[in-house]
Amino acid sequence: MTRDNNKFQTPKFTKAKGLEFSKTLRKRVNLYFKTKAISRTANKSMYTKTILMLTLFFGPLILINLGLIASAPVLFLLYIIAGLGMAGIGMGVMHDAIHGSYSKNQKVNRLMGYTFNLIGANATVWKIQHNQLHHSFTNIEHADDDINAPFFLRFSPHAQKYWLHRFQHIYIWFFYGLATLSWITSKDFVRIKRYHAMGFLDKKNEFKNALIRMVGWKLFYYSYALILPMIMVPQPWWIVLLAFLGMHFVTGLLISLVFQVAHIIPSADFPLPDKNGIIAGDWYTHQFATTSNFSPRSGFFSWLIGGLNYQIEHHLLPGVCHIHYKEISKIVINTAKEYGMPYNIKNSFGSAIWSHMKMLRKLGTA
Repeated sequence: MTRDNNKFQTPKFTKAKGLEFSKTLRKRVNLYFKTKAISRTANKSMYTKTILMLTLFFGPLILINLGLIASAPVLFLLYIIAGLGMAGIGMGVMHDAIHGSYSKNQKVNRLMGYTFNLIGANATVWKIQHNQLHHSFTNIEHADDDINAPFFLRFSPHAQKYWLHRFQHIYIWFFYGLATLSWITSKDFVRIKRYHAMGFLDKKNEFKNALIRMVGWKLFYYSYALILPMIMVPQPWWIVLLAFLGMHFVTGLLISLVFQVAHIIPSADFPLPDKNGIIAGDWYTHQFATTSNFSPRSGFFSWLIGGLNYQIEHHLLPGVCHIHYKEISKIVINTAKEYGMPYNIKNSFGSAIWSHMKMLRKLGTA
């Protein structure tokens, strides 16, 4: 990645091998949906999940804001349940919506994408960070914002190394727990400013309007998730604050683990562009080389985490709702084998976490 007048210059991939693989894969996937006579977007199972996750998040907060809760332990329990719902919304609702795979109707996708704003984050920033940068340039230093970490964390072998990184596999769990709290309070503002400097949101008043909307959504979130509970719950303000922080710790830890174990592992590549900004190899091979699946046999677990254990399928086919990934994976595996693509997979979530921890230690000591 280079910059010219503060504009983002994208790395480039060669195309030869990947185009044939892509044509074959998409033809087979299209045939699958046509043969089954089903839509590639959400189905009844997805709608059920959407209702469940929204209820898990908003239900406890409604009880709290109605002043029906006086007990501190019950308050903490309700906030933690809300944290599980928040993680479910992030992984299993807004993620598909912002990719445009929740519905064929883009107005519905936009509406469901606002659920991300309702949990304190920002759909506009996420779309740039995740859809445009992470998906396009997975594990490429500077280009993939998911591996651009603060100085005390090292997610890439090309990032600057400090002595404290040798302990990051121990202390990182605490910072993972703080991830969403940092996200909604400061990171969104830092990122939207940086993305604007990189050339995103550069239409007339686009950046200004996006920033105003972001502030409005965040004020609304903090109002009902923290300020109103401090008023309505007959407990000291700091008890409510601790419960609120507990909610975010649960959400941050869950979301960080699910997303990170797919890319920050020993088997993943971290390629760099040459002096002309060219990445060796094609984009599709790059996605296989930088991404790993996990826990393929656990259908319920996959349903809960928004199909993110099928990261390879998600990266190759982000326009397909995650509810179809398990069946689609059979097509992807066979096509990958036919074209000699590497298909990395861990048998369980636990083994994926262990692999991630080994990579963190390797990055800290190498």
